[in-house]
Amino acid sequence: MAGAGGDTPQRASGPGNAAPSQATFLPEKPRQEQPLRRPAGELTQEDKLSVCSKLCYAIGGAPNQVATSATAFFLQIYLLDIAHITPFHASLVLFIGKVWGAVTDPVAGFFISKSKWTKIGRLMPWLVGCTPFTIVSYFFMWYLPPFVAGRVVWYLTFYCLFQALTTLFQVPYSALTMFLSSDQKERDSATAYRMTVEVLGTLIGAALHGQIVASAHASDHCAANLTVNAANSSSSLSNASNLAEPLGFQSHGREVYMIAAGVIGGVYLFGTFILFIGVKERDDPYALNSDKAIPFFKGLRLTMKHGPYLKLTVSFLLISTAVQLEQSNFVLFCTHAANLHNHFQYLVVTILVSAAVSIPFWQWFLQKFGKKSAACGISWMIPFAVMLVTIPNLVLAYVVAFVSGLSIAASLLLPWSMLPDVVDHFRLLNPHAKGHETIFYSSYVFFTKMSAGIGLGISAASLEFAGYKTGMCRQTSIVILTLKILIGAVPAILIMIGLSVLLFYPITEKSRKETEVALELLRRSHPSTDNLSENKNTWL
Repeated sequence: MAGAGGDTPQRASGPGNAAPSQATFLPEKPRQEQPLRRPAGELTQEDKLSVCSKLCYAIGGAPNQVATSATAFFLQIYLLDIAHITPFHASLVLFIGKVWGAVTDPVAGFFISKSKWTKIGRLMPWLVGCTPFTIVSYFFMWYLPPFVAGRVVWYLTFYCLFQALTTLFQVPYSALTMFLSSDQKERDSATAYRMTVEVLGTLIGAALHGQIVASAHASDHCAANLTVNAANSSSSLSNASNLAEPLGFQSHGREVYMIAAGVIGGVYLFGTFILFIGVKERDDPYALNSDKAIPFFKGLRLTMKHGPYLKLTVSFLLISTAVQLEQSNFVLFCTHAANLHNHFQYLVVTILVSAAVSIPFWQWFLQKFGKKSAACGISWMIPFAVMLVTIPNLVLAYVVAFVSGLSIAASLLLPWSMLPDVVDHFRLLNPHAKGHETIFYSSYVFFTKMSAGIGLGISAASLEFAGYKTGMCRQTSIVILTLKILIGAVPAILIMIGLSVLLFYPITEKSRKETEVALELLRRSHPSTDNLSENKNTWL
């Protein structure tokens, strides 16, 4: 924070000197009768968030991560080896589902931005209302229908529905960060809590789902089949039916996947309940009484022209695509390319435990050295992943899993910690705009989902072209090479390009603090929302 006392207004004019376009929004004659709502370096009781509130907020986002983690690690192998859908059709399901979820983001942002304040807030009704439907769609996404001809349509329908409903949850939940407190440090702290619990949720999703369904991908049945077919191994390698899973084993796989889906559905109910009872949503803490909600499409145009937002989005959509490729192909790589059938669930747990325990470290690091500096940790996974691809080894695999967890933690924490700074920067340039937060968050999720959908589609299509055979215990050398490229080379290139773009991100620690002080001046010099609780009754 800037210094306290009588020189606060002079130091607050820093952003105006650095960027003349901002100065026109700062009042020339502050109204002396209105003191600063929050003196520099001091938090009001309203801005201060309790540990309980931060934990409840963090727990509320965990179910989405539990389900998303299970989907990211296991949906592709489920479609290929349990549902016996061809790689081409699996790529269609994954790609169209992700694109549908991405398209839903700006639509959700539009309707959420039009929402009126209710007794439980403006965003909370969306979070509570979509949860039951999300649970139902998630369960049927893992259900193996008795018919074969329409399975692609079945999984496409429920995967698209699940993506749309998780969007209706994720957009208001992410935007809720801006309505917990007007203090940047408190919001960063809440984001760190959120990321820690979400990584734990990712761990629970992958570990819980992985342990339940591990027997569906055991190698014992493959060994039995290989023994039977040893006499004609050359023909069995070219014939999927000779090495395919027996019918009883497929039935077992269907049962364990449905059990896993039911357990994760219960996690959804628990997390949403904790969020509802433990988090108090505030209306826009920076809004002026004269503010009007910004029209959605006008806000979207302004968002797309905002330089810091564009650089941040381009950078992390590339990085998130790399992480998504690692997640979706890791189990396939362990199963078919690295001969680690019996270790993949433990390797996944290692990745996520490493990510969970390193979140506090990254939170300390970004506060100490800055958020852009913390981005260097994302690149740590590159050399180790390349080593695993070139030298498949069990010990090396665990080392790679640990380091990858460190990098994934940084890639999860940074964008959600930097996005509120971008929103604050936009607020300073557009002080009378209101309701733009959901536009920022929904469009950011849109671009990341779109890029992930394209990446997953290309990934599954690559396996199709390489000749991946569903249900086979042993794949060809071309398929193995394709998996190595998808795990090693492609993510490395995407991460390096993303970090290069991030170098041009303009918001520094100094400018971020100047923006915070300038926003305080705006609230001091205009009619503010001090009596917000009194005004709410008139809106109901």
